[in-house]
Amino acid sequence: SPDGDGQALFHETSSIMGRMHAPGHGISRSSAPYVRTAPAWLKNLFTADDVKDQIYKLARKGLTPSKIGVRLRDAKGIANVKALTGNKILRILKAKGLAPNIPEDLYHLIKKAVSVRKHMEKNRSDYDSKFRLILIESRIHRLARYYKKNNVLPGNWKYESATASALVS
Repeated sequence: SPDGDGQALFHETSSIMGRMHAPGHGISRSSAPYVRTAPAWLKNLFTADDVKDQIYKLARKGLTPSKIGVRLRDAKGIANVKALTGNKILRILKAKGLAPNIPEDLYHLIKKAVSVRKHMEKNRSDYDSKFRLILIESRIHRLARYYKKNNVLPGNWKYESATASALVS
């Protein structure tokens, strides 16, 4: 704000989702290459349709979008799918109808909550994991709220710990 109280800056940046229950900032030092186009040698090896076909094949095997990206990078040398095809992996999968039902980050949080809950059944007196489960589930609720707001999840979608194991099986 003009009077310099710093409140406007806080409200502008508070809508960005950040890390909740850890002090780290992730891979903050890494950055994508400045050049956004694919190298010439890669364009000579693969066309956009070749890459899309490989993405479809890997998705039908059951790989998630990030695993598909890792496989393309490691096996084929395709570091940036968007540079070759013009679209990201998830958008390519959505266009073909092969995208996962729930977003990948939410899926992995639910999977973690299910495994912690399973651990809690065996180890009733593990209060640290009880606390961690509360943190994990609060992240699930926060992420679900974000995805509902952006119409990625249906408005009536709700996380329930009793039915969570069916979501990740």
